[in-house]
Amino acid sequence: MTGLLLYARSRALPATLAALAGTTAFAVWAADRLGTYLDPDRRVPIVALAPLLAAAVIGTSLYSASDELDRTAVRPWWPRRLVQLGALTALAAAVLPLAVLGHPELFGPPAVIRNTLGCTGVTAAAAVLLGARLSWLPAFGYVSAVYLGSHGAHGRAATVWAWPMQPGAQPGAWAAALTAFTLGAALYAVRGARPEGPRG
Repeated sequence: MTGLLLYARSRALPATLAALAGTTAFAVWAADRLGTYLDPDRRVPIVALAPLLAAAVIGTSLYSASDELDRTAVRPWWPRRLVQLGALTALAAAVLPLAVLGHPELFGPPAVIRNTLGCTGVTAAAAVLLGARLSWLPAFGYVSAVYLGSHGAHGRAATVWAWPMQPGAQPGAWAAALTAFTLGAALYAVRGARPEGPRG
């Protein structure tokens, strides 16, 4: 096996790609069932939750079964980590908007892309602090809390702290999501996921 195939297999990338495809198919199905083509506001669950599921899938692929070998390798690992995270995030950001085509100024593709970036950044940072297995927890807790508690919140500050629930063009929401992604990706690239016991 070549080095790239071994790397992909060690990070469970084939299963991750299959899970991202399943997440996209589920989001498209759910959008159709909710009748989002009738009312763009019905897209809010899709815009908030589909990127969260994709970020959880990406987070589990950040696990390293050979952390000791990674840390003693001759070549630095940060480029591989950054490429892996960036490629999976780009793929999710490219396919998830298929569920919410149209109405880009409301809860359309820009909001899904923004939320994918933000949730993945939070998940990547959590992989460094908690490990890949639990990396989905902080993003899940935050997005769930914002989803349940941000109704009726207005103002410039709300566009920042409630970024997962904002329409697509809010500058504060984009700034918060891009900051989360940049910090999370940089932290993961430099440190890698927290070592864990072997998967059972």
